[in-house]
Amino acid sequence: MPLTETRRTAFSRRGFLAALGGLAAAPAFPGSPLAESLLERRAGDDAALFASACKMADGSYGIGLLDDYGTVLARITLPGRGHGIAVSPDRQRFVAFARRPGTFAILVRPFEDVSPGMLVAEPGRHFYGHGCFSADGRLLYAVENDFAANRGVIGVYDVSGRPPRRIGEIPSYGIGPHDIALSAGGTTLVVANGGIATHPETGREKLNLETMQPSVAFIDAATGNLLAVHRLDAALHQLSLRHMALDAEGRAWVGGQYEGPASDAPPLVAVIAKDDVPRTIDVPQPFAGKLGNYIGSVTANGHGDVIATSAPRGGHTLFWSAGTGKFLGVQSIPDGCGVAPTDQGGFLISDGNGGVSYVGEPDEPLEVLSRPPGFSWDNHLVAIA
Repeated sequence: MPLTETRRTAFSRRGFLAALGGLAAAPAFPGSPLAESLLERRAGDDAALFASACKMADGSYGIGLLDDYGTVLARITLPGRGHGIAVSPDRQRFVAFARRPGTFAILVRPFEDVSPGMLVAEPGRHFYGHGCFSADGRLLYAVENDFAANRGVIGVYDVSGRPPRRIGEIPSYGIGPHDIALSAGGTTLVVANGGIATHPETGREKLNLETMQPSVAFIDAATGNLLAVHRLDAALHQLSLRHMALDAEGRAWVGGQYEGPASDAPPLVAVIAKDDVPRTIDVPQPFAGKLGNYIGSVTANGHGDVIATSAPRGGHTLFWSAGTGKFLGVQSIPDGCGVAPTDQGGFLISDGNGGVSYVGEPDEPLEVLSRPPGFSWDNHLVAIA
């Protein structure tokens, strides 16, 4: 089916602030000494740069920009708690999304001394905290809740000009779409539908735990047509499929949030490809039942052959061979959740206590790089450059 056309929305600072109750969303770094080295970076600079949503000691929220030593180079203030970050293919822009059921997102050009572009969810919609760019970087796909109809949608935004504008939407073919990725070829959108119904009037309350039907949908990016949809066995219908990463073969590694009895110890990771039967990955002993039944982030290394899955409630990050599904090792990091690949083939891991650690090999000791004062890192860490 084609994109569902919607009216063009005029985005302005006045409208954005009104929608957010007057809270500001201005960058903290333009013109400041903190950002001099950042703003000097240009296309072609191979210096590493990472970003994560954060909470400050004074209770404010923002996005922190870090180097591969865990040094905070700059901070962008947010009007509320952030969640996921989508990075453009050319690595010159990123979009930071509000945590569900937030209605704001900001488009940042970190290498230009300019204010962010602003996106506000359409009436009757809110963001789920994640999105991805099209292969050419012109479009942004954002997972959203059509809460009146109790269905998931993918908002489509043209971010090629200023200001960004919403040009349509396509169905996510499920309820509660949480994460989204674009296939390596740029033709297929992969959506993890968590299966949990929510409504802004009841905040983050989960309304359908007994009838959940989580799924992963493969959608034609050009037409919005459904190519395939996969669900796990009925016995795992309360395993909300949420965060994911694509491996070198294009398979989706998906982490789950189990909504069944806390005494259960279900598999928390699934591998799903468009044309194959889904399979689950068993949590090895002695970690089965000790991960809080929740995977907070899923990330592939730069080669796509090692997958990291963080379990912040259990304080462990587990690593897997993408080719075989073999367990490779574990790192113990209290409240460690954000995971991003490094150029060296390893990972940076951020935690809710403000730490940033480096893991070179899954079964070797990690190195704590930094613990910047006043920062508490949120769920996701992404590589910008």
